[in-house]
Amino acid sequence: MDVAITGADFLTCLGDADATFAALREGVDGSEPLRFYDTGRMGVTRGYHVDDEGEDQDEPALRAGRWLARCVDRAVRQAGIDPARERVSVIVGTGLRELRAVERWALDDVPVHRRDLHFDAAVRAVLPEVTEVITVSNACSASGHALALAQDMLAAGEADAVVAAGCDAMSESMLTMIGRVADTPTAALQPFQEGRAGVLLGEGAVAVVLQAGTAEGIRPLATVLGTGLSCDAHHETAPDVGGIVAAMRDAHGRAGVSPGDIGLVLAHGTGTALNDPTEAAALREVFDGAAPGPLVTGVKGAIGHTSGSAALMSLLIAVESIRTGSVPATVGLSEPIPQAAGLRLVVGEPADCDARVAQVNAFGFGGVNAVSIIRVDR
Repeated sequence: MDVAITGADFLTCLGDADATFAALREGVDGSEPLRFYDTGRMGVTRGYHVDDEGEDQDEPALRAGRWLARCVDRAVRQAGIDPARERVSVIVGTGLRELRAVERWALDDVPVHRRDLHFDAAVRAVLPEVTEVITVSNACSASGHALALAQDMLAAGEADAVVAAGCDAMSESMLTMIGRVADTPTAALQPFQEGRAGVLLGEGAVAVVLQAGTAEGIRPLATVLGTGLSCDAHHETAPDVGGIVAAMRDAHGRAGVSPGDIGLVLAHGTGTALNDPTEAAALREVFDGAAPGPLVTGVKGAIGHTSGSAALMSLLIAVESIRTGSVPATVGLSEPIPQAAGLRLVVGEPADCDARVAQVNAFGFGGVNAVSIIRVDR
């Protein structure tokens, strides 16, 4: 079932949607020294922070929920739907929920209500009439899973519109975990780069409004043709070529497309030792024989790894790339890894693009993979 995207909004370290698109075209690296944390203890010194309005030296509470509420509200307003008159469900994909609030509660005695760790209150603060707010925590592919569930709900007739969303803020425990992987603090996130040093965290939120493509009067920003999922359980953290290929082929089958129909891929591209060669191998396998193959780019070098938000952020960047006919280069990439030989990676400068169909990759710990196929009609 084709599903129309009728409203969308997102927020990154580079700003709102318009500011983010503009910065991506310029190849801006949005990383900066970490705020709020004792970096000497963590082995990581840089990240991609969202600027909170009116932020001071103290770390604001419940940051992820605040960004989420803003994006959901703006996306719903753009779509022109009314939760008071229509059945509107919200599905939020997240990797960390409000984990930072729990850390501050435990370590700094900053209290938090348990109900605020779920995103129901944050969403209902701006849209009190929504039918339900569901949170799914599927690691770094979470908002891709939210998109898949939203498609299923519409196909089953369980909602008139569904908001698929994602949000995450940095947490001390997650920063400490990535700091233990690298021998020295990572200076830059460089997807598919030879000699890359590892991942850095980003943060932000994203929301898209989905309606059945046949609904009267709909003029979609894009159409979601299908989302493929796999859960290969290959390893706690390491990705698996077979699991990724399975998600890609599931997505193609659900979307009714072949590899040759796809002109653009937004890669997961985490800049890690394991993801990049594994993802490159999967792309080579799936697109073998589909010459010249799709353009391939990734955005984490510009906005960081935004965890649960990553899938839908990449999806909206794919939409803008097709709409404008210009694909942003992969920030931090100058010398691709050997395993990416044959892929049409966008390096250095934006690439012209006449594609109409794009693929969006998102992979999570434990082999929780989500791949979406979209079409944009100019």
